[in-house]
Amino acid sequence: MKRSLLRYIKLLVLLAPALSATAQQQAVYTQFMDNMTPLNSAYSLLDPTASVSTLVREQYVGIQGAPNTFILNGNLPIESISNASAGLVVYDDNFAVEHQFLVNAYFSKGVQLSDKNYLGVSLDAGVRNYTADYAGLAPGDPVFADDIRETMVNIGFGVMFYGDNYYFGASVPQLTFRDLGDASLLENNYFRNHYYFSGGYLAHMENNIDIKPAVMVSYVRGVPVAADFSSTFYFANALGVGFDVRTTAEMAFIISYNVHDFHIGYSYQFGTSDINPGGVNNATHEVTLSYRWGKNAAKPKLL
Repeated sequence: MKRSLLRYIKLLVLLAPALSATAQQQAVYTQFMDNMTPLNSAYSLLDPTASVSTLVREQYVGIQGAPNTFILNGNLPIESISNASAGLVVYDDNFAVEHQFLVNAYFSKGVQLSDKNYLGVSLDAGVRNYTADYAGLAPGDPVFADDIRETMVNIGFGVMFYGDNYYFGASVPQLTFRDLGDASLLENNYFRNHYYFSGGYLAHMENNIDIKPAVMVSYVRGVPVAADFSSTFYFANALGVGFDVRTTAEMAFIISYNVHDFHIGYSYQFGTSDINPGGVNNATHEVTLSYRWGKNAAKPKLL
């Protein structure tokens, strides 16, 4: 219907500044410092326990058709292989009539370099799918007559150096060997290689306080490099309070809590530029929930 088409065009115009800045880079989320596995599966080696984590991200709340993301990942240590783990990542993202879906299985293996330093590598394999239901926007209009259906086999890899209180990594979780040319903004960037570089450090302070600075840099060809800088304070290994600053003129406040085997996190992200639709009135909300089990699950995971 014409009303649907007009709503879609208005949405693209409204979000154009933000989408051009971030290019809707796949799997970008605020609470990366607590769970890097969807971006670099070698990160799963940092925790010897089994775990399941979920993330729900609603961008620009209050704007109909704005992007929303769901991520589920599970990790299981392989006891028969030293410093090894396997798991699954499920990624689901929606923006107006466009839908992206990915399922990845991964295997990670760590090698001890010295007494407390390790090198981890990971291999991902799965399927990703992109759909765009353009025909429903304006029935009878030949410009929007065809929907888009794209399915590809996916491979990826990650590398991570890590120890008891630090990690540095690089990854390409979705490796692509083709370009879609004149596709939509989201479709074209979705099928490009996404490169992620990350690092984090956990410092133990006095009075049972820990501080963890972390950084993540993401790059897609044809898109400006985006970087996140965060810092989190942990009190008594339970309460975490922090913030994240993104070079795409966005900032977030983050709070998390470790209770028994569960980790609960929430972030409130907003734009700091006049052209960014994600201001205080149209902020982005993100909720995470993780559950860990096994012989080491009683110790809270802070790194």
